[in-house]
Amino acid sequence: MQAIKENNILKMYVDETVLNFMNRQKFENSLTVNDTVEVSVVFIDICSFTSLTEKEPPDKVVSLLNHYFDVIVKEILAQGGYIDKFIGDAVMAVFRGDYHLDRAVDALLAVRKSIDQLPLELSPISFLPKVSVGVNAGEVISGNIGSATLKRLDYTVIGDVVNTAQRLQSIAKPGQVL
Repeated sequence: MQAIKENNILKMYVDETVLNFMNRQKFENSLTVNDTVEVSVVFIDICSFTSLTEKEPPDKVVSLLNHYFDVIVKEILAQGGYIDKFIGDAVMAVFRGDYHLDRAVDALLAVRKSIDQLPLELSPISFLPKVSVGVNAGEVISGNIGSATLKRLDYTVIGDVVNTAQRLQSIAKPGQVL
């Protein structure tokens, strides 16, 4: 029972892609193996959220942020993407496989629409969010990145495609997809 409980908790912190990777034979020997894959990488930032954190109590900020992330994640998963990481008030997602760019764009448009349609009454504070989005597609390196010394690795993607997607998001205006 304890193992089942721990496994269910682990699933909240570790993406399904990583869990599937861990189920491979010779998992420990393959920790530093990486692949080159074609993907679409997406960065979604909640605009003006940082300034909100300076004015509001932490419990309200975290509750609101988690609510927005639930909306964003739902749309990404619906299109077969996965969450690579949460970065402050931003989300990095990856789409692999057939029509990955089409599915990424469909997810981004759905995220923008869902966020735009959130009613103000649901917010514990007066804040109507907008998102800025950057997306790019191409070849990335996928694998475990981190410190073997600290025994802390992240299964992620790296490369110019990732960097460009993040830069596009950083210059996108509220409500804009670049």
